[in-house]
Amino acid sequence: MASESKPEIIQQPNMEYQKKSLINLFAKQGDCSYVSCYCEENVYKLCENVNGRNPVELSKCYAVFISNSSRTVPLWRQRAGKDDDRLVIWDYHVIFLYHPEVDRCLVYDLDSELPFPTYVHKYVTETFRTDQILKPDYFRFFRIIPAVDFLRDFASDRRHMKRPDGSWIKPPPNYPAISSPVSAHNLEDFIQMDSTKGPGQVLNLAQFVERFYKPST
Repeated sequence: MASESKPEIIQQPNMEYQKKSLINLFAKQGDCSYVSCYCEENVYKLCENVNGRNPVELSKCYAVFISNSSRTVPLWRQRAGKDDDRLVIWDYHVIFLYHPEVDRCLVYDLDSELPFPTYVHKYVTETFRTDQILKPDYFRFFRIIPAVDFLRDFASDRRHMKRPDGSWIKPPPNYPAISSPVSAHNLEDFIQMDSTKGPGQVLNLAQFVERFYKPST
């Protein structure tokens, strides 16, 4: 194997004890498939990338849909944001999580101005802040889907990005629409946050932090 294809290693400085370094699954953000306003497909392509290059790690990866019943989720530090805090309100957003160890988890967000990747605690602090400053309609909920399941089940014919006259709201990716063996379009199943329906598990912000951030003791 050529040296340039070896996975980058993420070092965690100032550790008081020796720990195994984390693999950086994606060496360069610019090399990742990205199309603006198609975050679910961008994350799908990240999952495909891991499955092809580091399949052993796929079981430690997740697609995370972020939304709520009012479809108004405020996120800070987003590249699409206009003010100094880069605040934007999406109807939904999707990020990629790599959780190889109980106390370490990385977030890959192709729409964020934060480093790619960012440790989950910094990402949460910078991007979600806290629900305590928000009205309930803006509370963020998280649908956690194992990457293996996401690759198998997700489908989108991109209908949500078309106007009534059939024109595109935003230009689609140049690869074919994603389909599954049983569906041509099930995006809504992933976006809605009813915990009794849809794939994966739905968590609120506090539960999300509790699951993916375990401070070292």
